[in-house]
Amino acid sequence: MWDKLYPPKRIMLSDGKVVMEKRSPVPIVIIALLACTILATKITDFSFPVLFTRIYEFFTIFRAMIPPDWDSLNSIWQPLFDTIKMSLLGSLLGSVLALPVTVAASSNITPSRIVVVVCKTALSLLRTLPTLITALIATFVFGLGPMAGTVAIMLFTISYVGKLLYEQIENVDMGAFEAMESIGMTRLQAFRFAIVPQVLPGYISTSLYCFEGNVRYAAILGYVGAGGIGLIINEGLGWRDYPAVGMIILVLIVTVYGIERVSEHFRKKLI
Repeated sequence: MWDKLYPPKRIMLSDGKVVMEKRSPVPIVIIALLACTILATKITDFSFPVLFTRIYEFFTIFRAMIPPDWDSLNSIWQPLFDTIKMSLLGSLLGSVLALPVTVAASSNITPSRIVVVVCKTALSLLRTLPTLITALIATFVFGLGPMAGTVAIMLFTISYVGKLLYEQIENVDMGAFEAMESIGMTRLQAFRFAIVPQVLPGYISTSLYCFEGNVRYAAILGYVGAGGIGLIINEGLGWRDYPAVGMIILVLIVTVYGIERVSEHFRKKLI
């Protein structure tokens, strides 16, 4: 049946032989995606008519935030600084703690297969936990406040930086590493002088990029009591104080944009 609907193309070679061209899998992929899309809309009760008839509610809330409440600006600074401090400290600790785990997870550096599998599995398990869930668990362990948010961001950074870094290490040129080992250097010394220079720019760039994202993630951790600006966003929405929420969002957008520009500047210097 498929051959009739999508027959293969015949190609005649220079010697007169006729061969069948290999069919592209694109039509099958498109049909599969369409089938999955239709199935997903039925499972989730997604409705385009509802989407287009209710989308205006978003602009209703957006208009309620304009103009923002400038009088609430003084109450925003401290939660904003808490958010930045959580993101910075969590990103810094996570990036540093990711280093030993990353080295242990690199199959071309660590000779023990068991250690490699255990470390990669641990990083994968950490990545499966959303930061919000990790922060919720941390609030039960460390109590409410920025401490829980910092721990949640740190764990996410370990998993994120660790994953990307061990992939970089496993794809480096091992020639210099093996040469240094052959002249009597220890494995640690060879790693320091042969591998680190190859992955250091990527490691710093990944850590900076992770810090950018962590500032945005930290903004919502207040919903589970992990401190930061998310706490007053939740309060503002709960009291329907949309002008104050608009002021918070405006300050957050400016802050995140400034951090991204500075981080991008330093990342470009590393390339």
